[in-house]
Amino acid sequence: MGFSADLLSRARALKRVVVLPESDDERVLKAASKVLEIDGAKIILLGKKDEILARAGSLDLSKAQFVDISSSEYFDDFASTLFELRKAKGMSESEAKELILRPEYFGTMLVYKGIAHAMVSGAKTTTADTIRPALQFVKMKDGISTVSGAFVMVLGGASEKDESEKNERVWFFADCAITPRPSTEQLAGIALSTANTAKSFGYEPKVAFLSYSTGDSAKGEMIDFVKEALEIAQKAAPDIAMDGPMQFDAAVDSKVAKSKMPNSKVAGQANVFIFPDLNCGNITYKAVQRSANALAIGPILQGLKKPVNDLSRGCSVDDIVNTVLISALQE
Repeated sequence: MGFSADLLSRARALKRVVVLPESDDERVLKAASKVLEIDGAKIILLGKKDEILARAGSLDLSKAQFVDISSSEYFDDFASTLFELRKAKGMSESEAKELILRPEYFGTMLVYKGIAHAMVSGAKTTTADTIRPALQFVKMKDGISTVSGAFVMVLGGASEKDESEKNERVWFFADCAITPRPSTEQLAGIALSTANTAKSFGYEPKVAFLSYSTGDSAKGEMIDFVKEALEIAQKAAPDIAMDGPMQFDAAVDSKVAKSKMPNSKVAGQANVFIFPDLNCGNITYKAVQRSANALAIGPILQGLKKPVNDLSRGCSVDDIVNTVLISALQE
Protein backbone atom coordinates (compact mmCIF):
# COMPACT_ATOMS: atom_id res chain seq x y z
CA MET A 1 0.00 0.00 0.00
CA GLY A 2 1.16 3.51 -0.81
CA PHE A 3 1.08 4.87 2.74
CA SER A 4 2.86 1.87 4.22
CA ALA A 5 5.58 1.93 1.57
CA ASP A 6 6.08 5.67 2.03
CA LEU A 7 6.16 5.27 5.81
CA LEU A 8 8.95 2.71 5.58
CA SER A 9 10.90 4.74 3.01
CA ARG A 10 10.83 7.89 5.13
CA ALA A 11 11.75 6.01 8.31
CA ARG A 12 14.68 4.29 6.58
CA ALA A 13 16.06 7.62 5.46
CA LEU A 14 16.05 9.02 9.01
CA LYS A 15 17.62 5.96 10.73
CA ARG A 16 16.33 7.06 14.14
CA VAL A 17 16.64 5.21 17.45
CA VAL A 18 13.49 3.87 19.11
CA VAL A 19 13.50 2.33 22.59
CA LEU A 20 11.21 -0.62 23.37
CA PRO A 21 11.05 -1.10 27.17
CA GLU A 22 8.88 -4.24 27.16
CA SER A 23 11.46 -6.83 26.18
CA ASP A 24 9.59 -9.47 28.17
CA ASP A 25 6.79 -9.50 25.57
CA GLU A 26 7.14 -11.92 22.64
CA ARG A 27 5.27 -9.58 20.28
CA VAL A 28 7.69 -6.76 21.05
CA LEU A 29 10.69 -8.96 20.29
CA LYS A 30 9.14 -10.14 17.02
CA ALA A 31 8.42 -6.54 16.05
CA ALA A 32 11.95 -5.47 16.96
CA SER A 33 13.37 -8.23 14.78
CA LYS A 34 11.14 -7.20 11.88
CA VAL A 35 11.99 -3.49 12.17
CA LEU A 36 15.69 -4.33 12.17
CA GLU A 37 15.23 -6.67 9.20
CA ILE A 38 13.53 -3.97 7.09
CA ASP A 39 15.96 -1.31 8.35
CA GLY A 40 13.10 0.85 9.59
CA ALA A 41 14.84 2.12 12.74
CA LYS A 42 17.58 1.38 15.22
CA ILE A 43 16.25 -0.44 18.29
CA ILE A 44 17.14 -0.30 21.98
CA LEU A 45 15.76 -3.13 24.12
CA LEU A 46 15.72 -2.73 27.89
CA GLY A 47 16.75 -5.73 29.98
CA LYS A 48 19.51 -8.27 30.39
CA LYS A 49 20.85 -9.27 26.99
CA ASP A 50 21.17 -12.99 27.70
CA GLU A 51 17.62 -13.20 29.06
CA ILE A 52 16.19 -11.30 26.08
CA LEU A 53 18.03 -13.48 23.58
CA ALA A 54 16.84 -16.61 25.38
CA ARG A 55 13.23 -15.44 25.04
CA ALA A 56 13.81 -14.41 21.43
CA GLY A 57 14.85 -17.92 20.37
CA SER A 58 15.51 -17.94 16.62
CA LEU A 59 14.62 -14.26 16.14
CA ASP A 60 17.49 -12.17 14.77
CA LEU A 61 18.23 -9.34 17.21
CA SER A 62 21.92 -9.07 16.39
CA LYS A 63 21.57 -5.41 15.34
CA ALA A 64 19.69 -4.35 18.48
CA GLN A 65 21.27 -2.48 21.38
CA PHE A 66 20.63 -3.98 24.81
CA VAL A 67 20.57 -1.87 27.97
CA ASP A 68 20.38 -3.47 31.41
CA ILE A 69 18.86 -0.70 33.54
CA SER A 70 20.38 -1.54 36.92
CA SER A 71 23.95 -1.83 35.59
CA SER A 72 23.66 0.86 32.90
CA GLU A 73 26.22 3.64 32.67
CA TYR A 74 23.24 6.01 32.47
CA PHE A 75 21.57 4.95 35.73
CA ASP A 76 23.09 7.44 38.17
CA ASP A 77 22.72 10.36 35.78
CA PHE A 78 19.12 9.47 34.95
CA ALA A 79 18.16 9.10 38.62
CA SER A 80 19.82 12.42 39.45
CA THR A 81 18.10 14.15 36.55
CA LEU A 82 14.70 12.79 37.56
CA PHE A 83 15.24 13.97 41.13
CA GLU A 84 16.20 17.47 40.00
CA LEU A 85 13.19 17.69 37.69
CA ARG A 86 10.70 16.45 40.29
CA LYS A 87 12.06 17.51 43.69
CA ALA A 88 9.83 20.60 43.68
CA LYS A 89 6.90 18.16 43.53
CA GLY A 90 8.15 16.34 46.61
CA MET A 91 10.19 13.53 45.04
CA SER A 92 13.13 12.27 47.09
CA GLU A 93 16.43 10.96 45.73
CA SER A 94 15.56 7.43 46.84
CA GLU A 95 12.17 7.64 45.08
CA ALA A 96 13.88 8.84 41.91
CA LYS A 97 16.23 5.84 41.98
CA GLU A 98 13.30 3.45 42.46
CA LEU A 99 11.31 5.00 39.62
CA ILE A 100 14.20 5.05 37.16
CA LEU A 101 14.46 1.28 37.58
CA ARG A 102 11.04 1.01 35.93
CA PRO A 103 11.45 0.44 32.18
CA GLU A 104 8.91 3.11 31.18
CA TYR A 105 10.75 5.75 33.23
CA PHE A 106 14.21 4.70 32.04
CA GLY A 107 12.99 4.51 28.43
CA THR A 108 11.40 7.96 28.61
CA MET A 109 14.60 9.36 30.07
CA LEU A 110 16.54 7.94 27.10
CA VAL A 111 14.23 10.03 24.91
CA TYR A 112 14.46 13.09 27.16
CA LYS A 113 18.27 12.95 27.02
CA GLY A 114 18.29 12.51 23.23
CA ILE A 115 19.90 9.06 23.33
CA ALA A 116 16.77 7.68 21.68
CA HIS A 117 14.44 9.61 19.40
CA ALA A 118 11.23 7.92 20.60
CA MET A 119 9.77 5.32 22.93
CA VAL A 120 7.01 2.82 22.13
CA SER A 121 5.36 1.05 25.07
CA GLY A 122 2.00 -0.24 26.27
CA ALA A 123 1.89 -3.85 25.05
CA LYS A 124 1.76 -4.96 28.69
CA THR A 125 1.20 -1.68 30.56
CA THR A 126 -1.62 0.82 30.73
CA THR A 127 -1.78 4.09 28.81
CA ALA A 128 -1.44 5.94 32.11
CA ASP A 129 1.80 4.11 32.95
CA THR A 130 3.19 4.84 29.49
CA ILE A 131 2.51 8.56 29.40
CA ARG A 132 2.94 9.46 33.09
CA PRO A 133 6.76 9.82 32.91
CA ALA A 134 6.45 11.88 29.72
CA LEU A 135 3.95 14.23 31.36
CA GLN A 136 6.21 14.54 34.40
CA PHE A 137 9.40 15.63 32.65
CA VAL A 138 9.17 15.61 28.84
CA LYS A 139 6.20 17.99 29.11
CA MET A 140 3.82 19.46 26.53
CA LYS A 141 4.66 21.46 23.43
CA ASP A 142 4.18 25.21 23.71
CA GLY A 143 0.58 26.21 23.14
CA ILE A 144 -0.78 22.68 23.62
CA SER A 145 -2.68 21.97 26.84
CA THR A 146 -3.46 18.27 26.52
CA VAL A 147 -2.13 15.00 25.16
CA SER A 148 -4.33 13.51 22.45
CA GLY A 149 -4.41 10.28 20.50
CA ALA A 150 -4.71 10.26 16.71
CA PHE A 151 -5.22 7.33 14.37
CA VAL A 152 -4.04 7.17 10.79
CA MET A 153 -6.85 5.52 8.85
CA VAL A 154 -5.69 4.00 5.54
CA LEU A 155 -8.58 3.07 3.26
CA GLY A 156 -8.40 1.41 -0.15
CA GLY A 157 -11.32 1.39 -2.59
CA ALA A 158 -12.32 1.42 -6.24
CA SER A 159 -12.15 4.80 -7.93
CA GLU A 160 -15.22 6.32 -9.55
CA LYS A 161 -13.61 6.19 -13.02
CA ASP A 162 -12.37 2.64 -12.97
CA GLU A 163 -13.68 0.11 -10.46
CA SER A 164 -10.64 -2.10 -10.99
CA GLU A 165 -8.24 0.68 -10.00
CA LYS A 166 -7.45 0.79 -6.29
CA ASN A 167 -7.54 4.25 -4.79
CA GLU A 168 -5.98 4.73 -1.36
CA ARG A 169 -7.17 7.40 1.04
CA VAL A 170 -5.33 8.47 4.18
CA TRP A 171 -7.30 10.15 6.96
CA PHE A 172 -6.30 11.37 10.42
CA PHE A 173 -8.83 10.94 13.27
CA ALA A 174 -8.54 12.59 16.73
CA ASP A 175 -9.01 12.46 19.65
CA CYS A 176 -9.73 8.74 19.74
CA ALA A 177 -7.76 7.68 22.80
CA ILE A 178 -7.05 10.15 25.60
CA THR A 179 -9.32 13.07 26.55
CA PRO A 180 -12.97 12.14 27.28
CA ARG A 181 -14.50 15.63 27.33
CA PRO A 182 -12.12 18.28 26.01
CA SER A 183 -12.64 21.97 26.65
CA THR A 184 -12.81 24.32 23.67
CA GLU A 185 -9.14 25.20 24.20
CA GLN A 186 -8.21 21.52 24.39
CA LEU A 187 -10.20 20.68 21.25
CA ALA A 188 -8.45 23.49 19.40
CA GLY A 189 -5.09 22.11 20.55
CA ILE A 190 -6.07 18.61 19.44
CA ALA A 191 -6.87 19.99 15.99
CA LEU A 192 -3.51 21.78 15.73
CA SER A 193 -1.61 18.71 16.95
CA THR A 194 -3.38 16.48 14.41
CA ALA A 195 -2.77 18.93 11.58
CA ASN A 196 0.94 18.82 12.46
CA THR A 197 0.83 15.02 12.53
CA ALA A 198 -0.60 15.04 9.01
CA LYS A 199 2.16 17.43 7.92
CA SER A 200 4.83 15.14 9.38
CA PHE A 201 3.68 12.41 6.99
CA GLY A 202 3.72 14.73 4.00
CA TYR A 203 -0.01 15.60 3.84
CA GLU A 204 -1.39 19.11 3.59
CA PRO A 205 -4.00 19.18 6.37
CA LYS A 206 -7.59 20.10 5.65
CA VAL A 207 -9.22 20.03 9.07
CA ALA A 208 -12.92 19.34 9.62
CA PHE A 209 -14.43 20.06 13.04
CA LEU A 210 -17.18 17.45 13.12
CA SER A 211 -20.67 17.79 14.55
CA TYR A 212 -24.24 16.57 14.08
CA SER A 213 -24.96 19.71 12.03
CA THR A 214 -23.27 21.48 9.12
CA GLY A 215 -22.65 25.21 9.04
CA ASP A 216 -25.52 27.26 10.47
CA SER A 217 -28.24 24.67 9.86
CA ALA A 218 -28.80 24.11 13.58
CA LYS A 219 -28.22 25.80 16.91
CA GLY A 220 -27.36 24.38 20.30
CA GLU A 221 -24.78 23.99 23.03
CA MET A 222 -22.66 21.42 21.15
CA ILE A 223 -22.74 23.49 17.96
CA ASP A 224 -21.51 26.55 19.86
CA PHE A 225 -18.82 24.41 21.50
CA VAL A 226 -17.43 23.28 18.13
CA LYS A 227 -17.61 26.80 16.68
CA GLU A 228 -15.68 28.27 19.60
CA ALA A 229 -12.98 25.60 19.38
CA LEU A 230 -12.65 26.27 15.63
CA GLU A 231 -12.26 30.01 16.23
CA ILE A 232 -9.50 29.40 18.80
CA ALA A 233 -7.65 27.08 16.41
CA GLN A 234 -7.98 29.47 13.46
CA LYS A 235 -6.56 32.36 15.49
CA ALA A 236 -3.62 30.21 16.58
CA ALA A 237 -2.87 28.87 13.06
CA PRO A 238 -4.51 30.98 10.34
CA ASP A 239 -2.38 29.29 7.68
CA ILE A 240 -4.04 25.88 8.21
CA ALA A 241 -7.27 25.15 6.32
CA MET A 242 -9.93 24.48 8.98
CA ASP A 243 -13.72 24.64 8.92
CA GLY A 244 -16.81 23.53 10.81
CA PRO A 245 -19.03 22.54 12.29
CA MET A 246 -19.79 19.95 9.66
CA GLN A 247 -21.24 16.47 9.38
CA PHE A 248 -19.05 13.65 8.18
CA ASP A 249 -20.74 13.43 4.79
CA ALA A 250 -20.17 17.12 4.15
CA ALA A 251 -16.51 16.68 5.11
CA VAL A 252 -15.78 13.88 2.63
CA ASP A 253 -18.38 14.01 -0.17
CA SER A 254 -17.89 16.80 -2.71
CA LYS A 255 -21.52 16.69 -3.86
CA VAL A 256 -22.85 17.03 -0.33
CA ALA A 257 -20.28 19.74 0.37
CA LYS A 258 -21.45 21.83 -2.61
CA SER A 259 -24.98 21.68 -1.24
CA LYS A 260 -24.25 22.27 2.44
CA MET A 261 -21.01 24.34 2.52
CA PRO A 262 -20.37 25.59 -1.03
CA ASN A 263 -17.78 28.21 0.00
CA SER A 264 -15.70 25.97 2.24
CA LYS A 265 -12.07 25.16 1.43
CA VAL A 266 -12.31 22.03 3.58
CA ALA A 267 -15.76 20.52 3.00
CA GLY A 268 -15.70 17.61 0.57
CA GLN A 269 -11.93 17.21 0.78
CA ALA A 270 -11.08 16.93 4.48
CA ASN A 271 -8.30 14.60 5.56
CA VAL A 272 -8.10 15.56 9.26
CA PHE A 273 -11.22 14.87 11.33
CA ILE A 274 -11.66 16.36 14.79
CA PHE A 275 -14.35 14.74 16.90
CA PRO A 276 -16.08 16.76 19.64
CA ASP A 277 -15.30 14.17 22.32
CA LEU A 278 -13.61 10.83 22.92
CA ASN A 279 -16.88 8.93 22.77
CA CYS A 280 -17.47 9.98 19.14
CA GLY A 281 -13.85 9.56 18.09
CA ASN A 282 -13.26 6.10 19.51
CA ILE A 283 -16.56 4.69 18.23
CA THR A 284 -16.01 6.10 14.75
CA TYR A 285 -12.44 4.91 14.25
CA LYS A 286 -13.40 1.37 15.27
CA ALA A 287 -16.50 1.44 13.06
CA VAL A 288 -14.46 2.53 10.04
CA GLN A 289 -11.69 0.05 10.83
CA ARG A 290 -14.06 -2.92 11.05
CA SER A 291 -16.69 -2.07 8.45
CA ALA A 292 -14.42 -0.60 5.77
CA ASN A 293 -11.53 -3.02 6.37
CA ALA A 294 -9.32 0.00 6.97
CA LEU A 295 -5.80 -0.09 8.38
CA ALA A 296 -5.89 1.85 11.66
CA ILE A 297 -2.45 2.89 12.87
CA GLY A 298 -2.22 4.34 16.36
CA PRO A 299 -2.93 5.81 18.73
CA ILE A 300 -0.22 8.34 17.95
CA LEU A 301 0.27 10.40 21.10
CA GLN A 302 0.32 14.08 20.20
CA GLY A 303 1.27 17.22 22.07
CA LEU A 304 4.43 16.02 23.84
CA LYS A 305 7.75 17.71 23.17
CA LYS A 306 9.29 14.36 22.21
CA PRO A 307 7.71 11.20 20.77
CA VAL A 308 6.35 8.70 23.29
CA ASN A 309 3.71 6.36 21.89
CA ASP A 310 1.27 3.99 23.48
CA LEU A 311 0.24 0.54 22.26
CA SER A 312 -2.98 -1.31 22.84
CA ARG A 313 -2.48 -4.33 25.11
CA GLY A 314 -4.16 -6.33 22.35
CA CYS A 315 -1.73 -5.09 19.71
CA SER A 316 -0.34 -7.31 16.98
CA VAL A 317 3.27 -7.52 15.83
CA ASP A 318 2.40 -5.42 12.78
CA ASP A 319 0.75 -2.81 15.02
CA ILE A 320 4.01 -2.47 16.94
CA VAL A 321 6.08 -2.26 13.76
CA ASN A 322 3.86 0.49 12.34
CA THR A 323 3.95 2.44 15.59
CA VAL A 324 7.76 2.23 15.68
CA LEU A 325 7.97 3.55 12.11
CA ILE A 326 5.53 6.37 12.86
CA SER A 327 7.43 7.27 16.03
CA ALA A 328 10.60 7.56 13.99
CA LEU A 329 8.93 10.22 11.84
CA GLN A 330 7.44 12.29 14.65
CA GLU A 331 9.06 15.52 15.74
